[in-house]
Amino acid sequence: MKSLVTVGLPDVQAVYRGFERELWELIMGEQIHIGGFASSMALAERAKIGEGMRGADLCCCTGAGMRFLVRFRGVAAMHGVDATAEVVELGRRRCAAQGLADAIALTVADACATGFPAAAFDFVWGEDAWCYVVDKEALIAEAARIVKPGGAIAFTDWIEGPAGLAEDEAAHFLAFMKFPNVLDMTEYRALLGAHGFRVMVAEDTGAFAPAVDLYIAMLTRQLAYDALRIVGFDMPLMQALGAEMEFMRQLARAGKIAQGRFVGTRTS
Repeated sequence: MKSLVTVGLPDVQAVYRGFERELWELIMGEQIHIGGFASSMALAERAKIGEGMRGADLCCCTGAGMRFLVRFRGVAAMHGVDATAEVVELGRRRCAAQGLADAIALTVADACATGFPAAAFDFVWGEDAWCYVVDKEALIAEAARIVKPGGAIAFTDWIEGPAGLAEDEAAHFLAFMKFPNVLDMTEYRALLGAHGFRVMVAEDTGAFAPAVDLYIAMLTRQLAYDALRIVGFDMPLMQALGAEMEFMRQLARAGKIAQGRFVGTRTS
């Protein structure tokens, strides 16, 4: 695990309260994760998430993943938690505007200590968000506590790739992204196994580098004005953000960072 002890929850909350969330939504869409709709569908299919199920989304942001599951997988009810009150309130408004408030609830809470009853859900869900959590073992333990025996855990996350990050690369990447730490595939598999999940899927989606290529192309060829508006037409800031995206692209192309997809079944 690569860590940066100077990054914590207040830094993450600042990102999602500020212009950065709007900028990520500009280039990634309402589903702020690599692969968008296609990634969500692949994850749901591998986890066999479908009609009538009840799920929990840990680190749900504005609830886009939950809206996807209700609309396109027939999930009966979702309850999401996120630590940033502003995005929870925005998510509630979006669910209401789309007529989904009866099926989806959002709560401001710690994803590692949700307050949900034990064995309350058929599955636990997450999409490219657990990289923001300091204590990933506590997060997996909480997922294991709230899912029913035989239920599923299904998530994607940004992980350290097989080529590995040098310490200086990791520090730079984590500081830019406001990640307190990042795990690799083996470390996530070990955590899942240690907390009673039988790992069914643990794979690199292969989507990271192509996605960053797309985001950079969008920002430089089509959405530059829109992005500049979001950052207050601060050209030096925009150029600095562009340099960080290029750094991330080089890491992805070198196999040093990746998007991992994980599915497990609670065995007891």
